[in-house]
Amino acid sequence: QVQLVESGGGLVQPGGSLSVSCAASGSIFRIYGMGWYRQAPGKQRELVARISSGGTTNYVDSVKGRFTISRDNAKKMVYLQMNSLKPDDTAVYYCNADVQTIWGTSVSGYWGQGPQVTVAS
Repeated sequence: QVQLVESGGGLVQPGGSLSVSCAASGSIFRIYGMGWYRQAPGKQRELVARISSGGTTNYVDSVKGRFTISRDNAKKMVYLQMNSLKPDDTAVYYCNADVQTIWGTSVSGYWGQGPQVTVAS
């Protein structure tokens, strides 16, 4: 199958920076879009940023200019650099990837376990 393993996150003061990384592994034929979503307590999971296999990116308005998503196709990794963090950015951040496995032609979405990002003084 396919596994997404995240690293990074943690506690940071407002205005600080953090990064999270996600490595995909398993029976992967091709990875299409990859992205980061987040879920704060009592709120629905929301898209933070996505990046296509060709490098096209899109961001939720609240993080534009502060967050940067990138990927390394050879390493099957996606990254999220978060700058100028605010308390409202506190959430569990989930990695997502649309993957075609070696077993067929369908594309399915896979999720990581979600590291916690806490922004507090």
